[in-house]
Amino acid sequence: MALTPGKINTFMALNLPSAFLTGVRLKSITKESCSTTVKHRWINKNPFKSMFWAVQGMAAELATGALVMDEIKAQGKPVSMLVANNKANFSKKARGRITFICNDGLAIRAAIQKTIETGEGQTCWMHAQGTNSDGVVVSSFDFEWTVKVRT
Repeated sequence: MALTPGKINTFMALNLPSAFLTGVRLKSITKESCSTTVKHRWINKNPFKSMFWAVQGMAAELATGALVMDEIKAQGKPVSMLVANNKANFSKKARGRITFICNDGLAIRAAIQKTIETGEGQTCWMHAQGTNSDGVVVSSFDFEWTVKVRT
């Protein structure tokens, strides 16, 4: 059974309360892509009248991480996942509703299949781009996910 936005959002409420309380929500997920949103509010603001960078990072990481979780679940094997590195770029103040989209589902599928086949850990860089309601890019995040079969 595939992961759904409702299942992931419930998981967040129980296991990632800071992301849930700041308004990060999964909106859609397929095998290829995932989107999350977060709205600029009092609880996630910074002193510069925009969204705190770490809240954007949580939404971006969820857009990539949900794809990793979904593929691990689909493979049915015990695979561990961990972020090894990340990079971020901020190009405009994040105000209003910000949507993060990751389209790297097929890349993480290949990495997970390879770790299952070989038993060796694999890494996969995944990109999530955040845009405001006008379609303007406000931030971009890259996460290096490591996956390895649990022994």
